[in-house]
Amino acid sequence: MTGRETTWTQKLAVGLLAAALFATLFAGYLAPSGYQTQFREATNARSSTGHLLGTDDLGRDRFSRVLYGMRISLFLAPLAAALSTLLAALVGGLAGYLGGTAERCCLFVVDLFLSIPWLFLLITVRALLPLNISPQASVLTTFLLLGILGWAASARVICAGARNLMASDFLWLARASGFSGAKLVRLHLLPNLRPALLAQFAISIPVFIIAEANLGALGLGVSEPLPSLGSLLRELQSGVLLHPSPWQFVPLAVLLVVVGCFQILINQLEVTA
Repeated sequence: MTGRETTWTQKLAVGLLAAALFATLFAGYLAPSGYQTQFREATNARSSTGHLLGTDDLGRDRFSRVLYGMRISLFLAPLAAALSTLLAALVGGLAGYLGGTAERCCLFVVDLFLSIPWLFLLITVRALLPLNISPQASVLTTFLLLGILGWAASARVICAGARNLMASDFLWLARASGFSGAKLVRLHLLPNLRPALLAQFAISIPVFIIAEANLGALGLGVSEPLPSLGSLLRELQSGVLLHPSPWQFVPLAVLLVVVGCFQILINQLEVTA
């Protein structure tokens, strides 16, 4: 890929993500109705001037629900990514800093998490929790679980980076100069781990968006009436067969575009790094 093509695709990805973020921020102004407002006389309506993407089987405006669903997914996935990156920094950074038995113990826990596909672990843990919790609690529970259970792969990367830094010449020089403990970590280790932490944070965002979509499609994500990209995908399970309409695929298209844009920016970040 040439530099010109890279710049063009990167600008397109940034522009699409900025448009999506703008739409979610001002969903209250752009949406023609609330996400739970029902138009009982127009259930499963097709696209019209009043309902750009039609309505679902409960008569709720699909365009409004897509906007509000994007808000939940795009805002809470970065928060879950920040939590998982923090846990990865604590576990992986501590393991790489201490080395020896402490590192082996930490990596054993990491390998234990990685031995089970974390998405299946997430689904299992979520399925064990009450399904009749409030919509707000379901949002918090879903993304807390994403952050708490999705840190293991990043922790191994951070551990390897911290281990290499601890063996580097400049850190040996810093330790010989009297730096140790928290001061060594704050002034020398963390600043040099920042690029790896930012990369893991960026990588986690689209992963968590997809994970939430999987949970929502299975009915284990954000509870009704709150919409998310995952819960909106559930309409495809039966709606396509009963009421085929291209507008029902809009949440899937939004998910693919958002995740694709994040992937383009992540690839660009890796190239420049």
